Amino acid sequence: MTSSAPEQSPGGWLGLKGRTCVVTGAAGDIGAEIARQLVEAGARVALLDRDEQRLAKVLADLQAGAGQAMALACDVTSTASVQAAADKVQAAWGGTALLVNNAAALYADALMDIALDKWNQLLAVNLSGYLLCAQAFGRQMIAGGGGAMVHIASISGSIPQPYSGAYSVSKAGVKMLSQLLSVELGEHGVRSNVVSPAMIRTQMSEQIYQDPAVRERREQIVPARRISTPADIAGAVLFLASERASYISGQEILVDGGLTQAWLSLIPRPGFQKEDAAGAVA
Repeated sequence: MTSSAPEQSPGGWLGLKGRTCVVTGAAGDIGAEIARQLVEAGARVALLDRDEQRLAKVLADLQAGAGQAMALACDVTSTASVQAAADKVQAAWGGTALLVNNAAALYADALMDIALDKWNQLLAVNLSGYLLCAQAFGRQMIAGGGGAMVHIASISGSIPQPYSGAYSVSKAGVKMLSQLLSVELGEHGVRSNVVSPAMIRTQMSEQIYQDPAVRERREQIVPARRISTPADIAGAVLFLASERASYISGQEILVDGGLTQAWLSLIPRPGFQKEDAAGAVA
């Protein structure tokens, strides 16, 4: 009789123990949480960010928990800066097994008003930066016989987010970049996937949720009835990075509490009450 339980790997259920992982934008809440969960899974994590002060604090927190981590100042829009970081990771720990492309920027602008340099600046971080990191660390994965890339996008890559300048365009580009990487690098044993958050509570957005009325209205439109946290995003990243996702590539996981499935339920219908839903046909 064959057991239906998955075989346990030497590195634990996720199989990430001892793996060399790189997280960009690691000084932010999402990047820091991804790094924390990777360290807890036994991985060695290189933290990349251009905010050296905040990066040092994240590193100190990880090391206080006896995690194996290093912090590297890196501007993902610079080919030289990215390659220098990749070389340091290679020298310290050998080739990279996982890249988490997470560094991002967001500027509020109407398309009719945005200046071209500001448009290009956002694309340089949110899209071109992902490519530069995929190239530098992807070469290490190819040389090492495989690896995984997880790119943080957004539901605004599929659903337009107005007055956000190039943000939606950049996140849509991330999704296609990931799909192309999955096709071109698949023969080298490299997987590429996307995690797309919806509304999320971070230090950047927390001011919004301090208004109880706004928070409650937002929570009510999410089927899960809560706003996501960085831990929700990190959990999806670790799954896609793990051996449990070894045959998943070119895909996108929406971490949105069911929000993108709820649009039609938000459209008013004459004479329809929520309590009638159980017997409703259309």
